[in-house]
Amino acid sequence: MKKILFSPPDITQKEIAAVTEVLKSGWITTGPKTREFEKKISDFCHTKKTICMNSATACMESALRLLEIEAGDEVIVTPYTYTASCSVICHVGAKPVMVDLGENSFEMNYEKVLDAINEKTKAIIPVDLGGILCDYDKIFEIVNLKKNIFKPKNKLQEKIGRVCVIADSAHSFGAKYKNKISGEIADFTAFSFHAVKNLTTGEGGALTWNIDDDDIYKKLSLISLHGQNKDALAKTQLSNWVYDILTPGYKYNMADIMAAIGLVQLERFEELIQKRRELAKIYNDLLKNLNVNIYQTDEKLQNSSVHLYISRLINQNEAVRNKIIQKLAEAGIATNVHYKPLPMLTAYKKLGFNINNFPNAFKIYENEITLPLHTLMKIEDIEFVCKKLKEIID
Repeated sequence: MKKILFSPPDITQKEIAAVTEVLKSGWITTGPKTREFEKKISDFCHTKKTICMNSATACMESALRLLEIEAGDEVIVTPYTYTASCSVICHVGAKPVMVDLGENSFEMNYEKVLDAINEKTKAIIPVDLGGILCDYDKIFEIVNLKKNIFKPKNKLQEKIGRVCVIADSAHSFGAKYKNKISGEIADFTAFSFHAVKNLTTGEGGALTWNIDDDDIYKKLSLISLHGQNKDALAKTQLSNWVYDILTPGYKYNMADIMAAIGLVQLERFEELIQKRRELAKIYNDLLKNLNVNIYQTDEKLQNSSVHLYISRLINQNEAVRNKIIQKLAEAGIATNVHYKPLPMLTAYKKLGFNINNFPNAFKIYENEITLPLHTLMKIEDIEFVCKKLKEIID
């Protein structure tokens, strides 16, 4: 039986050779390759600095900790996302404030975002679902409209002067918004390099920022490596073992093995993202006459990183959608759902969230199906997926 995987990593001999080189070098954890990767990401994203960590989750949490967001503070987030966008708020002790989606939209209802901002609000975490950037003009308009009630708690918050925008761009490395690239738009931007992402390091992430402050990199380095004032490579230099712990930090650093993969992936990235766009266009052409609503429209493709091929089965409910997923699986086709809204998950139910308060998120979820899309797919694979989907729907 033909098998179509959902999102396997695209790894070539170049990545394998790069990892082998690091393994032979005698230094495999955070070191020169990680620093080089950070520099290359900054160049790509047009930012002054970047810090690499072991996940996008670590990046978002570190941004919150850098801002000293804590118990008594509130952070606005969408209910239509993976848990990481919200769990980091819980990790620092702040209160997550979920705002429902707009009608027939994958983005938050911006009018409700405006209403949700109060004196306790310190940040908003918009999510660039599938690799399509949110309406950042609208987001910045909203936080600036409420800057008169913003109460900063430290110098960094005072420098920003309003609610901080921390983009969950786990899906959108390489995506663009009005001639700007993801990474240079929000105050902070967190990327994921997980195994299924367009650019992978196996696990890993990076944080960029759009704030002129030379101390941010230093402070994030402390947060991400136990609060230690020297990294491991520096400590191994002759007679350089003495170090201090300036704060009880965390263990979020990226290893050189991971960075070596990322450096090669970054070299290949333009080719990889262009192939994703070409494959998505084929999907769009083949699905035109089906009762399916497409998220990655032809109009959006050139600015999207095309991380996911998200679709909605028009006028179908959750039960029908699940049956279609099962039938596709029986045909050897792996699919997914992005996402089950957070208020439907046990952890967030325990926090008092109820999906009945997020009707638009549920309407999107109940008929959403994510079709396989990756750079190892061939045109005939997409034709097979669309053929089977048509047979099942008809």
